[in-house]
Amino acid sequence: MRLLFAGTPEPAVASLEALLGSRHEVVAVLTRADAPSGRGRKLTPSPVRARAEEAGLRVITDVPRGDEFVAMLTELEIDAAPVVAYGHILRPAVLAVPRLGWINLHFSVLPAWRGAAPVQRAVIAGDEVTGATTFLLDEGMDTGPVLGTATETIRPTDTSGDLLGRLAVSGAELLVATLDALEDGTLQPQAQPADGISVAPKLTTDDARVVWTDPALAVDRLVRGCTPAPGAWTVLPDGSRLGLGPVSPRPEVTDLTAGEVRAHKHEVLVGTATHAVALGEVRPVGKKAMPAPDWARGGGRALVEEGLVLGGLTAGAPTAGAAAALTAAGSTPAASTQPGATTAGSPTAGSPTAGPAAGTTPAGAAGTAEVSA
Repeated sequence: MRLLFAGTPEPAVASLEALLGSRHEVVAVLTRADAPSGRGRKLTPSPVRARAEEAGLRVITDVPRGDEFVAMLTELEIDAAPVVAYGHILRPAVLAVPRLGWINLHFSVLPAWRGAAPVQRAVIAGDEVTGATTFLLDEGMDTGPVLGTATETIRPTDTSGDLLGRLAVSGAELLVATLDALEDGTLQPQAQPADGISVAPKLTTDDARVVWTDPALAVDRLVRGCTPAPGAWTVLPDGSRLGLGPVSPRPEVTDLTAGEVRAHKHEVLVGTATHAVALGEVRPVGKKAMPAPDWARGGGRALVEEGLVLGGLTAGAPTAGAAAALTAAGSTPAASTQPGATTAGSPTAGSPTAGPAAGTTPAGAAGTAEVSA
């Protein structure tokens, strides 16, 4: 088939690579315009554009609207348009151009985690299984009929970056399999179920602030979900921010109050509502990331020696009732600590039932891919 590939960030490159190695022909690539990047704010091409130009493909960066854009797409005579994290809304006139439609690869098992940040939200919510879905784009937000799914286990130490890296690869394989089946005429699109809908809005910097009065499990998930972006952080006593990398739970340490810091030679502990966590890398304002013990012996030494308490809390801040934020099993943060929103007739996004159920595998065993028969 003749394809127009639409995508922008690094995770979309794996799909472009897979399509270039498939039986299909990528006739052009649609990506977002060059954007300022780095300290110098130099205009930089998207990762997808860079790879497309290496492959000698035609690159289109026009905003996808208007009669001229529709006419240009029509002239390409494309059969289908696979999409991976393109970043622009497509109007009905544009959606109607490809003979077989726009086939979107979304990094969740729909209808769970519709929206811009499905991988981050799944990690923060504590889902045990997530995946990828191919579906036909319509005018809704990730609401079109499903063509295929692949599932992926979320590991206990996964950051959103780790998980997205694996999903980009397995999702690329799913996308090619979906296009093959579409060309062969063996696919029957399936409407998304009405149950299990949750939404995954983009994470803001405020969303990434660690709340030390939350249980350690919630702190751990939040930091991993915000790594690498937007980056978890906390507040030092002078009001400046301290960036945080993934933490390690220390369930044996229960004598620290929320936000209270205790530095040892090889680790730096911080109290939460339940038990301590050990900080990994930290990033002071204007500095590079460094191991927390190095920071505690250097720029943070005076603060630690004075009895540092993070997050704008005071020494001995009460944590009564915070442990009740865990379920009887001690494994799920309270709904109040979770991201997302409630959609009509659906569970709260981020609750244990919002994504794929813990211990279950939607659409097949974890790590497998299926296209609808």
